[in-house]
Amino acid sequence: MPNLRVSALFLVFTLAACGAPADRYLVEPSAPPEPIALRIASLEVGEVVVPAYAEASEILKESETGALEVVDSAEWADGSARAVTAALARSLDLRTRADVAAEPWPLTEPAAARLEVRIESVVARADGTFQISGQFAVASPEGRIREFLDRFDISVALDGEGPAAIARANGRALDMLADQIALRLRR
Repeated sequence: MPNLRVSALFLVFTLAACGAPADRYLVEPSAPPEPIALRIASLEVGEVVVPAYAEASEILKESETGALEVVDSAEWADGSARAVTAALARSLDLRTRADVAAEPWPLTEPAAARLEVRIESVVARADGTFQISGQFAVASPEGRIREFLDRFDISVALDGEGPAAIARANGRALDMLADQIALRLRR
């Protein structure tokens, strides 16, 4: 019987240590009213490079002291660079008339251009804004368009408190980045 009691206590302590599962939040792009034409017919989006802290599944928010703190009981549904890449590719696909897909390019005919994005900062700020900044480049190996490199610094207001507001702001910020890239590629 003592072994059974020890096992039962161990189970109770193990379950208590696990805590409640965290809520998971998606970053979803929105569709614009009218897609725009680009100088290219197709665009491959390379895997977006994000800071190490943005690879974690926890949702972070900047504190008043400037430290990044975990938002309690909240995680990204997919916090990987692959998820950011997919969201940006989808946003560009919805915003343009070009065929846009994340790498690896799924079609036999190569894409007319390739987009590379490096995010240097992505954070819900203590001042009530969500900010992403970094650099994007468009390469055209076959010379279909002139290649370029641009910087971006996008801030959007949080429309509330908590992780859902952060997720919505993240989606709006990625949409704004997609708009900036699309306008640069516009005819």
